[in-house]
Amino acid sequence: MNQNSVSGATAETSAAPQMKTPSRGYSVLKRAMDLVFSVLLLLLAGIPMLLIALVIRLDTHGSAIFTQTRVGRGGREFACYKFRTMRTDAPHYCAKKDLENADAFITRTGKLLRNTSIDELPQLFNIVRGDMSFIGPRPLIPEETKVHKLREAYGVYQLRPGISGYAQVHGRDMISDKEKAELDRYYLEHFSFLTDMKILFGTVFKVLKAEDIHQGAVESEEND
Repeated sequence: MNQNSVSGATAETSAAPQMKTPSRGYSVLKRAMDLVFSVLLLLLAGIPMLLIALVIRLDTHGSAIFTQTRVGRGGREFACYKFRTMRTDAPHYCAKKDLENADAFITRTGKLLRNTSIDELPQLFNIVRGDMSFIGPRPLIPEETKVHKLREAYGVYQLRPGISGYAQVHGRDMISDKEKAELDRYYLEHFSFLTDMKILFGTVFKVLKAEDIHQGAVESEEND
């Protein structure tokens, strides 16, 4: 997404009310759909996920799945699951864009997993647990204080975080923290089934085109 598009989207969010309460009816329906589809996907992807885990173990030290503390609904912390994509000696709690020579810490398997977003598959377990949704603001690590404060002010923490969100299809790490938070607020203001479907198809489009690939935060090994 170009800068003009981001500016247009964030301008819309600036005109929105300070805080809005998401529809309770759609929240209940969304949770039901999340639960049904996450269980179905786990049944379908169970064997492929085991094979991926085996390949990761052959490619790097440490467990195939790592946990990292993230901030979820209501500002509560939870353990977020992902396939390991970085070496165990990577610095902890640091965004890839802020890490010098970050690519050197990504494993051979990890690069492919990140580029295809397959590394996010273990988060299906987070959805079943109720920590996350398929669509919602991406969960932050506790150290991202600037975005946390903006999200709190905008009421974004009324929502469950998601595997993909509005900001992820509008620039991902290519936009500023303030723009990310404003895009999260825009999602809250337009919380609906139609918005979620747009984000879902937008995410598929981004992954297929490998645009604005999100490298995320460097993995913490403290819970392995």
